[in-house]
Amino acid sequence: MRIDESLKPADLRDRLARFWDLSGQKIRLIAREYDEAKGSPVFTVGGKYTTRGWTEWTQGFQYGAGILQFDAAGDAELLEASRRDTRAKMAPHVTHVGVHDHGFNNVSTYGNLLRLMREGRIPEDARERDFLEMALKCSGAVQARRWTRIADGGGYIYSFNGPHSLFADTIRSLRSLAVAHRLGHPLMEENDRRVSLLERLVGHARTTARFNVYFGEGRDAYDVRGRVAHESIFNLNDGQYRCPSSQQGWSPFSTWTRGLAWIMCGYAEQLEYLATLPDAELAALGGRAEVEGFMLRAAGATCDFYIESAAASDGVPYWDTGAAELHRLGDWRSRPADPYNDHEPADSSAAAIAAQGLLRLGRFLQVRPGSDGAAARRYWQAGLTVLRTLLDEPYLSTSPDHQGLLLHSVYHRPRGWDHVPPGRKVPCGESSMWGDYHIREAALLVQRAAEGKPHPAFFNI
Repeated sequence: MRIDESLKPADLRDRLARFWDLSGQKIRLIAREYDEAKGSPVFTVGGKYTTRGWTEWTQGFQYGAGILQFDAAGDAELLEASRRDTRAKMAPHVTHVGVHDHGFNNVSTYGNLLRLMREGRIPEDARERDFLEMALKCSGAVQARRWTRIADGGGYIYSFNGPHSLFADTIRSLRSLAVAHRLGHPLMEENDRRVSLLERLVGHARTTARFNVYFGEGRDAYDVRGRVAHESIFNLNDGQYRCPSSQQGWSPFSTWTRGLAWIMCGYAEQLEYLATLPDAELAALGGRAEVEGFMLRAAGATCDFYIESAAASDGVPYWDTGAAELHRLGDWRSRPADPYNDHEPADSSAAAIAAQGLLRLGRFLQVRPGSDGAAARRYWQAGLTVLRTLLDEPYLSTSPDHQGLLLHSVYHRPRGWDHVPPGRKVPCGESSMWGDYHIREAALLVQRAAEGKPHPAFFNI
């Protein structure tokens, strides 16, 4: 991609103002038109949100959107609607033992509300605080209990596919373990065995870096530094790693770009979190240098791969770096992504998540003593460049009838779940709950930077 080295957060103020105006309109349109009896909204078909999926993993994005809207634009009406919906409808997600999605659903709702209370953006209320803290404590423990041990004594939070399956996506659900640990909560197992949620967090992150991220060290014939496998498969009989896999990508040996983006964003925000912990908490887990070291290695490799190999010149990737028909687009990296092409879809949701990962990693390196200033600036400027692309057409949804905010998002290309409009050959023009939510998070981060306000982080509770 081509990074704009001169771009500043303040340069995006007009775009951000327009974005938040459209964002509020979309949230109200969904509330007015969507039938929640159908389940959580997942992605749009013909501009209208519908539901389809393996699990109910997007409801937290729906209600979290109104909280972010208040944070950025002061919309008290949408804040109250999100608080009401969180209280009334999110409890099943807190105790959901069948998913790896706690960091998506619960930190986006309960966590955002608690963060705003700590920041003084909403009034301190002891009863509400207790309610929010209890939900987050339970969520972190439930997520950490979904644990598979591997042969070397490590382990991972397994995906909804079962105990054999480690997803790249789950790195972002470590947020739920982090906030519960910050609130002083452990996981209690058989015989009153007390399990540290920080230990589980670091263990999962270490296993993911080891098996889902490639570092160009000859692991297999497709070992390219920064490439990501969506899924890693383990033998449950002996805990040994068996092979890479992919549920939503083209193949185990190509890179599904949303999985890449989850890794970029997940490690970057965990590095921010670790920086707030005392050295003593990390001593028993390998020490700060080792833990930050493997996370920074994974974050840097994947962010470099995104910039150099996965994204088109404007910072937007196609859905998979090895997609079968991508070669028909010629030298696609040298020009802006074309969401209306006839061969392979772009994925703006991967771009929104990746933009936040780039921004957070860049900022982390800016404030970390002894870090590479050139690398810090490279990632920060790359994140700003991607966000600028997404804040304008053809990605920003300006139609008053389209419920989505970020256009050209892809859900599950292999299963054919994404809508192909009449006259088109590949999916385009549609939105997803995760894409809409994550561009809001990235926009809030940059808006606060432009205004000189505190950096938003999930663990500021």
